[in-house]
Amino acid sequence: MSQVARAIIVAAGKGTRMHPVTYEIPKPLVRVHGVRMIDTIIQGLKENGIFEIYIVVGYLKEQFAVLEREYSGVKLIENPYYAECNNISSLYVAREYLEDVIILDGDQIVGRPQVLSSEFDRSGYLAAWTDTHTDEWLLTVQGDIITSCSRTGGERGWQLFSVSRWNKEDGRRLRKHLEIEFEQKQNRQLYWDDIALFCYPDEYRLGIFKTKQGDILEVDSLDELAALDHSYEKYLHEEENLL
Repeated sequence: MSQVARAIIVAAGKGTRMHPVTYEIPKPLVRVHGVRMIDTIIQGLKENGIFEIYIVVGYLKEQFAVLEREYSGVKLIENPYYAECNNISSLYVAREYLEDVIILDGDQIVGRPQVLSSEFDRSGYLAAWTDTHTDEWLLTVQGDIITSCSRTGGERGWQLFSVSRWNKEDGRRLRKHLEIEFEQKQNRQLYWDDIALFCYPDEYRLGIFKTKQGDILEVDSLDELAALDHSYEKYLHEEENLL
């Protein structure tokens, strides 16, 4: 049994799919029913005894400074590459903290804090079974081990959520592979999840942490935001008028 010692929250992106809301507010700081999305993550981590929290920032980075004041144990890491690179750059700048770590995207809403439990048996991803079609990444699992992943989704499989845990050994391996791809191969447009799932799958034996649909919500677009909080419906009309 391994224990999470720290968390990395990836929060550097521009959130373009949520324009115009994110023109002036970084996506993780957008409020849903009055609560910033990233607050549900930080509070969930702390409820599970995870107090060493690193937030990787880039777009409108100065707005995240309030989190260091409001939460003890929170530290910001600046990603200077965020505007030109994919999110591999965010994990690259936080690579020294990859041992015994939970990694999360900052644009999620944690509905059940237990999904951020600090105890885990093997490195892997949070996932929920779906019988219906999804466009999200879909995992195939055999004997508790992830054997493949579809980026385009599908039907009947384990939907991947952007919450993963990495033990000391896999964290060191992930750091090595990040440095190879980012520094040597100059692969700056990868998702960092590509590293273990697509670039070096034979060097990891990742499992899943089973959850249920609705325990955690990934808010990807303005449509999804407005469906959760109707106060944002006015922005949908603004976008329609621009078109």
